[in-house]
Amino acid sequence: MRKKIITFLKYGVFTLAGIFLVWWQLSSMSPEETAEFRLALRSANYYLLIPVFIMAILSHLSRSLRWKLLMEPLGFTPATRIVFASVMLGYLINSFIPRLGEIVKCTVLSKKEKLEVDKVLGTVIIERIFDMFCYILFILFSVLIQIDLVGGYFKKALHSFTHSGNLSTSIQLITGLLLLFIIIVIILARKYPQHPIIIKASHFLKGMLTGFVSIKKLKHRKLFIFHTIFIWSMYLLQIYIGFQVIEGTAHLGIKAACAILSLATLSMIATPGGLGSFPMFVMQTLLIYHISAPTGKAFGWLMWGVTTSIILMVGVMSMVYLFYKNKSKDEAYTSDTQ
Repeated sequence: MRKKIITFLKYGVFTLAGIFLVWWQLSSMSPEETAEFRLALRSANYYLLIPVFIMAILSHLSRSLRWKLLMEPLGFTPATRIVFASVMLGYLINSFIPRLGEIVKCTVLSKKEKLEVDKVLGTVIIERIFDMFCYILFILFSVLIQIDLVGGYFKKALHSFTHSGNLSTSIQLITGLLLLFIIIVIILARKYPQHPIIIKASHFLKGMLTGFVSIKKLKHRKLFIFHTIFIWSMYLLQIYIGFQVIEGTAHLGIKAACAILSLATLSMIATPGGLGSFPMFVMQTLLIYHISAPTGKAFGWLMWGVTTSIILMVGVMSMVYLFYKNKSKDEAYTSDTQ
């Protein structure tokens, strides 16, 4: 009970921090800034958000297909629609409780497709580590192509962020828990090798390791790399086309989009779903390009609203679909047994 309370409070702090940032950003603006903020949103060309929506969906679909490639070496061939629905459900859960979505999507997919959850979870861990590696490379690329303009800002932002202990929290937490789990299993396995719990724990650990090393046995490595490049390209183009929506940012190019994608991604780690932090990170980045704070906030809130609305809508639809599919199977099973 105590552990559940601590976990609830920990996640509650992140959510409250996001709510505070929302209140602080909106309430700290002067009347003139508020007027500029509202004008930027009122005069926006919202039709240009249609391709942004499409690219966001395509990026999620590509991520689902890439995840399937990691499961192939394990002999798992789940249906793409189930994988996609599980991924979107995971995003939905992560918007409220960070990192829980990864576990939920693995559990749901394993249950629907009759897969071993420990091995599936292993593929998610390797996917997250690979994503972090790609993210670091993207940051370096973004700095190199405009070193004079944003090099110092990136260095300052990353230094403060890494010293706050939030960088790659998900990977650090998963790795720490995994190492602790391994140590406990080894110690207990030596003392109680035939205990049912030890046998189950050992089996789970072996499954995790099997899923973890699946990347070495990829059958379609070029396709895996293609999906990775495609995912990041869609992320980048969403921002670049998003610039055209608001008049005050329409002149910005692909370099500015690289800078925003690099820094705004950190906001997704800072608060659940980037609540409050995403617009703030975007605004601070756009100040480098001499975009006023109100216009930067308007663009940040607009892009956050688009990505979040997609996750909420498609996530809820996926949850209903998975529930309906499960219910249909149960009804079919009941009719067959009568």
